[in-house]
Amino acid sequence: MVIGTLYLSQGSAVQFAGFNFQPTRILGYLCLIRVLVRGELSFARLHRIDRILLVLYIYTTLILLIRPDENRALRLAKLMDVLSVYLSFRALIRSPDEWRWFLKIFALLLVPYVMILAVESSTRRNLFGWVGALDKIWMRGTKIRCLGSFRHPSLLGSVGACFFPMFVALARERSNRMRGILGAVLCVMIVGFSNSGGPLSVFMVSVAGWAMWPMRTKMQLFRRGLVAFLAVLAMVMKAPIWYLLARLSAVTGGTGWHRSYLIDVAIRNIDRWWLVGLPLSETSTWFPYVIAATGGADITNQFIAFGLQGGLLAIILFFILLYFAFSDLGRALAKVRNSYRLAGEEGLLWALGVALAAHISNWLGITYFDQFNVLWLLHLAALVSICEYFMRAPAPQYSFIEEDFELQAGPTLNNRSSRPAGTN
Repeated sequence: MVIGTLYLSQGSAVQFAGFNFQPTRILGYLCLIRVLVRGELSFARLHRIDRILLVLYIYTTLILLIRPDENRALRLAKLMDVLSVYLSFRALIRSPDEWRWFLKIFALLLVPYVMILAVESSTRRNLFGWVGALDKIWMRGTKIRCLGSFRHPSLLGSVGACFFPMFVALARERSNRMRGILGAVLCVMIVGFSNSGGPLSVFMVSVAGWAMWPMRTKMQLFRRGLVAFLAVLAMVMKAPIWYLLARLSAVTGGTGWHRSYLIDVAIRNIDRWWLVGLPLSETSTWFPYVIAATGGADITNQFIAFGLQGGLLAIILFFILLYFAFSDLGRALAKVRNSYRLAGEEGLLWALGVALAAHISNWLGITYFDQFNVLWLLHLAALVSICEYFMRAPAPQYSFIEEDFELQAGPTLNNRSSRPAGTN
């Protein structure tokens, strides 16, 4: 599925019975059928994050279905896309070793992909046009913004920015160091080829996340300091604090003012969308310009996008999902720190947390569309599965036997599966 996401474009769709079947949709449905037939997915053992995700997307879809101007078939298809992809990944990724196996394969998959981007950058010709990708040339000044197989340079750059922390974790492990370094370098190159301010900002978040590794046991102090810092900024700044996005874009490039003003105008119009959202066509007065395809504002914020789809409740559900994700990461990290045999797993869990923080920062400047949703759901599924794996593992027991200190752990931890994840 991930190979199809990376090397096939959504433009290469197949028409059948009036429906568009893009590569990721076909692969998602086939993967879901596979895991259901083989009994690899248990609905009775869904995690709380799984349930929140299902409620979030089903709720927003139901709200959209009651709007008279919505394409109901399209909304149901998009719901099925999310459910098929996420549930498939949850069933296929079952242990840290399976996730490592995937990352090592993914690093190799990026090698020819980056070569194709280099051709696009030097010749201004996108070779992915042969599989339905856009032939449009995006420029920033005199430099090209590569698209690859995606429909926007920021989505391409986000691939490198969000996978970078994973490969840093891999590079810290002696047995996987070379593959991790390869993946990290390729991720940096992808960010560079995209020539986009958003992915550069997300990459900086990923670097900052790993820079905080030495203070990983003092994150509560960091969170309090961050809240205090933002509170002081809010008091001393003349503009609202979300206009920091505009200030940041002066360094990284991009449309920071648009992102800041979008938050501002959404808050001022909250009385129109807080209950059941708002059709995009009714946001046409928010900016002096509109998106031709929707007739409304350019919604470059994932949180606001959920609000327009399902009101404040949708945003609250999204925040609950993120809170549970960080909470589970914290509990899993605490458990591996207290276990001698699991000490080497701390870096992998930390990388998942850094990647989640990178996604959150990205959502302040873009909404996920195209096949990039597959990669976001892959990260979330890996986070849930790996945290669940460690939380279910038996706690280590210490005993003194003939004056020797022995660490006794359950067989689950000593026999980690090396079966390929099957996510390729």
